[in-house]
Amino acid sequence: MTEARSHLDDHAVTAAAEWVADNEPRPDVIPAIKDRYGLSALQAAEACALAQKIRVARRADI
Repeated sequence: MTEARSHLDDHAVTAAAEWVADNEPRPDVIPAIKDRYGLSALQAAEACALAQKIRVARRADI
């Protein structure tokens, strides 16, 4: 994978994580973000993990 492609993938994972963090939890989140952001299953899982960190950070800022 090229560095440029990796950067685009990182951006997509981050965007997906922000989308997940901004929305109510749903049982089909992995397929939803795979389709919406063009992610692999691993990237979708990484986005979910990052979304949880975002949610925790937001609660800490309250």
